[in-house]
Amino acid sequence: MLPKRKKLPHEVPSWVKDGALYFITINCKQRGHNHLCRDEIASKLKEGIAFRHNKGEWWVRLVVLMPDHLHMLVSFSRENPMAKSIANWKRFTARNLKIEWQRDFFDHRIRSLDAVQEKEQYLRMNPARKGLFQAETDWRYTWTAGDFIAE
Repeated sequence: MLPKRKKLPHEVPSWVKDGALYFITINCKQRGHNHLCRDEIASKLKEGIAFRHNKGEWWVRLVVLMPDHLHMLVSFSRENPMAKSIANWKRFTARNLKIEWQRDFFDHRIRSLDAVQEKEQYLRMNPARKGLFQAETDWRYTWTAGDFIAE
Protein backbone atom coordinates (compact mmCIF):
# COMPACT_ATOMS: atom_id res chain seq x y z
CA MET A 1 0.00 0.00 0.00
CA LEU A 2 1.34 3.42 -0.94
CA PRO A 3 1.74 6.11 1.69
CA LYS A 4 -0.95 8.79 1.68
CA ARG A 5 0.17 11.96 -0.10
CA LYS A 6 0.40 15.01 2.09
CA LYS A 7 -1.63 18.05 1.18
CA LEU A 8 0.74 20.85 0.22
CA PRO A 9 0.36 24.16 2.04
CA HIS A 10 -0.08 26.85 -0.61
CA GLU A 11 -0.54 29.73 1.79
CA VAL A 12 1.62 32.74 1.02
CA PRO A 13 3.45 34.11 4.08
CA SER A 14 2.32 37.61 5.08
CA TRP A 15 5.84 39.01 4.55
CA VAL A 16 5.82 38.06 0.82
CA LYS A 17 4.96 41.07 -1.33
CA ASP A 18 1.63 41.12 -3.13
CA GLY A 19 2.15 40.08 -6.74
CA ALA A 20 5.15 37.78 -6.13
CA LEU A 21 5.94 35.56 -9.13
CA TYR A 22 5.44 31.79 -8.84
CA PHE A 23 6.48 28.80 -10.91
CA ILE A 24 3.44 26.50 -10.99
CA THR A 25 3.10 22.96 -12.34
CA ILE A 26 -0.32 21.31 -12.67
CA ASN A 27 -0.45 17.64 -13.70
CA CYS A 28 -3.20 15.59 -15.26
CA LYS A 29 -4.29 12.63 -13.19
CA GLN A 30 -3.18 10.13 -15.83
CA ARG A 31 0.36 10.89 -16.98
CA GLY A 32 1.88 9.82 -20.28
CA HIS A 33 -1.09 10.63 -22.53
CA ASN A 34 -1.91 13.73 -24.56
CA HIS A 35 -4.79 15.28 -22.66
CA LEU A 36 -3.98 18.97 -23.18
CA CYS A 37 -2.10 19.59 -26.45
CA ARG A 38 -5.09 19.15 -28.71
CA ASP A 39 -6.18 22.33 -30.44
CA GLU A 40 -9.76 22.37 -29.15
CA ILE A 41 -8.70 21.71 -25.53
CA ALA A 42 -5.68 24.05 -25.69
CA SER A 43 -7.83 26.85 -27.08
CA LYS A 44 -10.34 26.52 -24.23
CA LEU A 45 -7.56 26.34 -21.62
CA LYS A 46 -6.03 29.49 -23.07
CA GLU A 47 -9.43 31.25 -22.95
CA GLY A 48 -9.88 30.30 -19.29
CA ILE A 49 -6.39 31.48 -18.38
CA ALA A 50 -6.97 34.75 -20.28
CA PHE A 51 -10.34 35.29 -18.60
CA ARG A 52 -8.79 35.08 -15.13
CA HIS A 53 -5.79 37.16 -16.24
CA ASN A 54 -8.01 39.96 -17.54
CA LYS A 55 -10.26 39.75 -14.48
CA GLY A 56 -7.22 40.31 -12.25
CA GLU A 57 -7.50 36.96 -10.51
CA TRP A 58 -3.94 36.21 -11.59
CA TRP A 59 -1.33 37.76 -13.86
CA VAL A 60 0.37 35.36 -16.22
CA ARG A 61 3.89 35.92 -17.47
CA LEU A 62 4.34 32.58 -19.27
CA VAL A 63 2.39 29.34 -19.84
CA VAL A 64 3.79 26.21 -21.45
CA LEU A 65 1.25 23.51 -22.14
CA MET A 66 2.58 19.97 -22.32
CA PRO A 67 0.59 16.84 -23.23
CA ASP A 68 -0.11 15.82 -19.61
CA HIS A 69 0.73 18.91 -17.54
CA LEU A 70 1.20 22.64 -17.72
CA HIS A 71 3.69 25.12 -16.33
CA MET A 72 2.98 28.75 -15.50
CA LEU A 73 4.93 31.74 -14.28
CA VAL A 74 2.16 33.68 -12.60
CA SER A 75 1.41 36.21 -9.86
CA PHE A 76 -1.59 36.35 -7.55
CA SER A 77 -3.20 39.10 -5.52
CA ARG A 78 -4.05 38.79 -1.82
CA GLU A 79 -7.76 39.07 -2.75
CA ASN A 80 -7.43 36.00 -5.00
CA PRO A 81 -4.96 33.68 -3.28
CA MET A 82 -3.02 31.10 -5.26
CA ALA A 83 -4.70 27.96 -3.89
CA LYS A 84 -8.22 29.32 -4.40
CA SER A 85 -7.51 30.68 -7.89
CA ILE A 86 -5.96 27.45 -9.13
CA ALA A 87 -8.61 25.28 -7.50
CA ASN A 88 -11.39 27.31 -9.13
CA TRP A 89 -9.71 27.11 -12.54
CA LYS A 90 -9.07 23.37 -12.21
CA ARG A 91 -12.69 22.77 -11.14
CA PHE A 92 -13.98 24.79 -14.11
CA THR A 93 -11.76 23.01 -16.64
CA ALA A 94 -12.53 19.60 -15.15
CA ARG A 95 -16.26 20.20 -15.39
CA ASN A 96 -16.31 21.89 -18.81
CA LEU A 97 -13.42 20.19 -20.62
CA LYS A 98 -13.52 16.83 -18.82
CA ILE A 99 -9.87 17.11 -17.78
CA GLU A 100 -8.93 14.98 -14.80
CA TRP A 101 -6.29 16.82 -12.78
CA GLN A 102 -4.17 15.48 -9.96
CA ARG A 103 -5.44 16.63 -6.59
CA ASP A 104 -2.76 19.23 -5.93
CA PHE A 105 -0.16 21.30 -7.78
CA PHE A 106 3.45 22.33 -7.31
CA ASP A 107 4.42 25.92 -6.57
CA HIS A 108 7.74 27.65 -6.07
CA ARG A 109 8.15 31.36 -5.41
CA ILE A 110 10.65 33.05 -7.72
CA ARG A 111 13.04 35.18 -5.67
CA SER A 112 15.33 36.91 -8.17
CA LEU A 113 15.56 38.18 -11.74
CA ASP A 114 18.14 35.48 -12.48
CA ALA A 115 15.67 32.84 -11.28
CA VAL A 116 12.94 34.33 -13.53
CA GLN A 117 15.22 34.06 -16.55
CA GLU A 118 16.31 30.55 -15.60
CA LYS A 119 12.70 29.33 -15.20
CA GLU A 120 11.59 31.00 -18.44
CA GLN A 121 14.40 29.27 -20.33
CA TYR A 122 13.61 25.95 -18.66
CA LEU A 123 9.92 26.22 -19.53
CA ARG A 124 10.50 27.32 -23.13
CA MET A 125 12.90 24.40 -23.71
CA ASN A 126 10.68 21.79 -22.02
CA PRO A 127 8.89 20.71 -25.24
CA ALA A 128 12.23 20.32 -27.06
CA ARG A 129 13.72 18.33 -24.15
CA LYS A 130 10.71 16.00 -24.34
CA GLY A 131 11.24 15.55 -28.10
CA LEU A 132 8.04 17.35 -29.07
CA PHE A 133 9.86 19.95 -31.22
CA GLN A 134 13.40 20.91 -32.14
CA ALA A 135 13.32 24.50 -30.88
CA GLU A 136 11.26 26.38 -28.30
CA THR A 137 10.01 28.86 -30.93
CA ASP A 138 8.20 26.03 -32.74
CA TRP A 139 5.95 25.04 -29.83
CA ARG A 140 2.54 26.60 -30.42
CA TYR A 141 1.37 25.90 -26.88
CA THR A 142 3.69 28.50 -25.33
CA TRP A 143 1.84 31.66 -24.35
CA THR A 144 3.08 34.91 -22.83
CA ALA A 145 1.29 37.77 -21.07
CA GLY A 146 0.65 39.51 -24.40
CA ASP A 147 -1.43 36.53 -25.53
CA PHE A 148 -3.88 37.13 -22.68
CA ILE A 149 -4.60 40.85 -23.02
CA ALA A 150 -8.26 41.59 -23.69
CA GLU A 151 -8.92 43.23 -27.02
